[in-house]
Amino acid sequence: MEYQEWLTAVPENLKRDPLWQFNIYPKTLFLYDLLWDDCAQLMKDVRGRAIAEQVIRSGGSICANIEEGFGRGFGAEFAYFLRVALGSARETRGWYYRLRCLQRARCFSPNCCNIAWDCLTKSSVLS
Repeated sequence: MEYQEWLTAVPENLKRDPLWQFNIYPKTLFLYDLLWDDCAQLMKDVRGRAIAEQVIRSGGSICANIEEGFGRGFGAEFAYFLRVALGSARETRGWYYRLRCLQRARCFSPNCCNIAWDCLTKSSVLS
């Protein structure tokens, strides 16, 4: 799924939330949906199950920490939660790097993985 296609399925009430204007936030939600799809594939292989659990936790933590920090207002607390989100994004990127072993073994399709990897490595969340 491409980002523009995904955007059309997002409920309008979510798009009206002030948090939606925080540029990276919609991309983290998109990333989570990609991770969710990838984890469904990973759960089919015994070696992928442990990675899937880590990926879904760290990927979910990215948007969750942005949401919590935004909800607490701007300032030191917001900055703290953004740092935590950044750490989770880097952790997720690391898990995706380690997934290359399952890709080589043909136990995991690289299609969604490559989209998610691009989102993690080219996104301003890691800059």
